[in-house]
Amino acid sequence: MDYNNCYIITGASKGLGKALSDQLKANENNLVIGIARSVLKSEKNFTGISLDLGDVESLIKKLDEILPDSPFKKVVLINNAGWIGEIAHTGYISPQSIQDIYQINVIAPALLMNAFMKKYDQLPAEKLIINISSGAAGKVTDGWSGYSASKAALNQMTAIAQQESDLRNRGFRLFALSPGIIDTPMQETIRSASEENFSSLSKFKSFKSEGALSTAEEVALKVQFLIDNHQEFNGVLQDVRKF
Repeated sequence: MDYNNCYIITGASKGLGKALSDQLKANENNLVIGIARSVLKSEKNFTGISLDLGDVESLIKKLDEILPDSPFKKVVLINNAGWIGEIAHTGYISPQSIQDIYQINVIAPALLMNAFMKKYDQLPAEKLIINISSGAAGKVTDGWSGYSASKAALNQMTAIAQQESDLRNRGFRLFALSPGIIDTPMQETIRSASEENFSSLSKFKSFKSEGALSTAEEVALKVQFLIDNHQEFNGVLQDVRKF
């Protein structure tokens, strides 16, 4: 079957990625390709690909499988998968954690962006990349050196890729989107950190106790709004709390 639209979503097994997958596959005109470490059941217009984005060699080998051929009217890559990493002060972070966070938060989205823009360069369609970033990219938060720095790198490479697309009139639209604070397993990990390694611990615990966390479904609707109305948004850096 030919589909009008193709959505490729990383981290599709839980949180925002699952909410987006569920929302988008409800439209039978959409082909949704979900990527996650866990096994995702393929059904109807949803294709699940089991892949650890921290395994760079495996990701490179699967790029052709991830990016399908078809005369789509719209193709969208949503680099949603991310990892908070080991919450610890510099000097007390394991070397493996430092390697893993950059592989998942920077190298994997860079590889997918690069392959996506090569694959669909000549496709006369709407072509969007939504990189899920974080407000932490512009903040100094102890214990979060890897997460904040990796999201800052994601913002910068998104902005440069947009400039490159514009210079050659290639037709891609790219956004680095801060999703706000969502009630996901990542927040559980943050709340389980020690105050010794993370001085903002009590503030993040209060987000949960005071009901200040957004649901993944609420944020998924805002991501969809950005995709459907991207012509109305100026600039690469966006924040769901502002629309």
